[in-house]
Amino acid sequence: MSTIGKALGLLDAISRLDREVGLSDIARHCALDKATARRFLVELERHGFVEQDPDSKRYRIGGAPVRLARIREARFPYLSVAMPFVKELAGLSGETVHLSEFVAGRLSTIYVEDSPRAHRVTVDAGSALPFHATASGHAFLASCPARQVEDVLALPLEAFTEHTITSKTELRRLIAETARRGYSISQQGLESGVISVAAPIGAPDSVPIGAIAVAAPQVRANAETIEQLGPATAAIARRISEKFFGLEPATASPLARRAG
Repeated sequence: MSTIGKALGLLDAISRLDREVGLSDIARHCALDKATARRFLVELERHGFVEQDPDSKRYRIGGAPVRLARIREARFPYLSVAMPFVKELAGLSGETVHLSEFVAGRLSTIYVEDSPRAHRVTVDAGSALPFHATASGHAFLASCPARQVEDVLALPLEAFTEHTITSKTELRRLIAETARRGYSISQQGLESGVISVAAPIGAPDSVPIGAIAVAAPQVRANAETIEQLGPATAAIARRISEKFFGLEPATASPLARRAG
């Protein structure tokens, strides 16, 4: 890996930690010696990508990534376009809804609208969504070229729960089923007790830019509920795609029509 790649990897690692961390922890987490980690941190701090607390000497993400994120959103307003639709789906479903984006070969959560219910699924913004173990991942792959799907399946497939599907044959079947149906269903693939449905967001005949998913506790996600949430999620995904890419006028979701 190049020097730039290692420095960016260190920055990414800091962003994934849920607290400020010291030099030793960062070096250990990134498998770097302390001298190399310190050199990278000095440069990243000089350019505003990390900050060091003057008292604790621990590091956190700096202001530069925030500035770049604002510039990026102004030029590629995926989040601002999708957010009202995410809120709409959350209001209609009563469950947690999260939006993901495909960046640098990974699918990551960029926005979460929490369910108002006491018993709800919690999703952290910034969390990675493994392609093989999540509804978002299955939905994304269902709209990808076959070569890209095979590249993902060639990677090690971690079992996160006893229900995680790691069989490549079974995953191919699920992806094909998702493509036909228009939305995916994940039965406790990433977290026990959680059922999710998801649909891809993107222009026709192109790799999707992300996915939208509804995550519900297993006790509420019976077959009838999934039959309602799946088409509603697919409809919302189409409306986001239509508005973002300027395809066609957005239409109401099945759940909204049902409520009306």
